[in-house]
Amino acid sequence: MRWWHPADIGFALRSKAAAVGQATRLLLRLVAGLGYVLKRPGLLRDQIHFLGNYSLAIIGVSGLFVGFVLGLQGYYILQRYGSAEAVGMMVALTLLRELGPVVTALLFAGRAGTALTAEIGLMKAGEQLSAMEMMAVNPIERILAPRFWAGLIAMPLLAAVFSAVGIMGGWIVGVLMLGIDGGAFWGQMQSGVDVFQDLGNGVIKSIVFGITVTFVALLQGFVAKPTPEGVSRATTRTVVMASLSVLALDFMLTAMMFSI
Repeated sequence: MRWWHPADIGFALRSKAAAVGQATRLLLRLVAGLGYVLKRPGLLRDQIHFLGNYSLAIIGVSGLFVGFVLGLQGYYILQRYGSAEAVGMMVALTLLRELGPVVTALLFAGRAGTALTAEIGLMKAGEQLSAMEMMAVNPIERILAPRFWAGLIAMPLLAAVFSAVGIMGGWIVGVLMLGIDGGAFWGQMQSGVDVFQDLGNGVIKSIVFGITVTFVALLQGFVAKPTPEGVSRATTRTVVMASLSVLALDFMLTAMMFSI
């Protein structure tokens, strides 16, 4: 059995502190890069298209099937209590409060997050970032900042699409397939969903998740070892760290938002 030497513990703590400091500095530089991004809106537009438009297919299909499942399960559960007409409200609240932002963030991490990490990691492995520095071009402002702000913008839009498609999926199952009255479906939803508390909190969650997933992806790509193995490991870390961060933040945000 190997006993840890105090020097080993100190080195590990120092390494973790250095990693946290590096991540904090990068986040501050990304936020400060907003001025450069606003001067070059074409870069932001291209990245929103890359992160958002190319993720629409998986977001739309996933949202539709999640709505199907929520409508079906909600009908079977609420029917026991004679409240099958409340399926619409249940589907809308579940999607707007929780599943819309959370599932979208997890899919966003798997699709867009891995793409960002691999792209930045390959740029680092190919010494493109170093070449930019040699040409007096700041790679954080030119490469990372537009992607960061694009992820922050794209994530709430994708979450809105997911929730809207999911509600339509619940309507298809509940009204067209199971025979729930359409007026009751939409009426219960309209009376039970609060714009600020339910929809607004869902938007706040999606913004926080967008910042988290995009930053984790960019950070892992930026610190990845410039080798094929290093890039592949960074991509794996992105999915794991972003997913766990989203789930942990969802619990904390829900506890703060709906317990006050």
